[in-house]
Amino acid sequence: MLPGRGRDGRADKAARILGTRIAWTAVGDGQFFCPGCGGDRNYQRLTGRRRFTLLGVPVLRRGETGPAVECADCGRRYGTDVLDHPTTSRFSAMLRDAVHTVALAVLAAGSGPRARLALTAAAGAVRRAGFDDCTEDQLNALVEALEADTGRVYGAPCGPGLAIELHEALDPLAPHLAPAGREAILLQGARIALADGPYTPAEREVLATVGSALTLAADEVTRLLTAAGTPS
Repeated sequence: MLPGRGRDGRADKAARILGTRIAWTAVGDGQFFCPGCGGDRNYQRLTGRRRFTLLGVPVLRRGETGPAVECADCGRRYGTDVLDHPTTSRFSAMLRDAVHTVALAVLAAGSGPRARLALTAAAGAVRRAGFDDCTEDQLNALVEALEADTGRVYGAPCGPGLAIELHEALDPLAPHLAPAGREAILLQGARIALADGPYTPAEREVLATVGSALTLAADEVTRLLTAAGTPS
């Protein structure tokens, strides 16, 4: 049989005569984390229309196709759910704000005037998270302002206002952290609480709220807090 005369040859010929084509139109742009490039890139948001083609020429509309996100660098196209993943810069800011909020919450739960050791531990954690110029005095002033705003007193339980603050900072971050990363944030709070002595009931309640917002199971939170408070 001559080349191109079999069943496959006839299919190839038909495909060259009849086909479909998508005409893409840009409807927006921005920056996203490109899975293909492995970093932050610019993107275009696209909508498309399918058309039948005859000999490569569009002849009939076949309807619209779902929106897509196209990387400006590599040209790969993704579903719009790729935009749910934060950019590297946004992720860093979310992590920094989360550590800062946890540090303030733990300090506010202290049973008395904040010890310098706890403030030092908190400031160190916040600086490592990205607030390079954070000082103990700044944190102390922020906690005093928080207490004045919410009406909390030393050693009081984690009220609804503080719990909301923790969830607002941690809920968006938790899905993008590996289990070890979620545990690390909880343990940072634990080390701040332990810097000036054993956990107080209010500190344990704050840390339990942190664990819940980070989607850690209650028994896992208990295990981590116990391990952090056990001398090695």
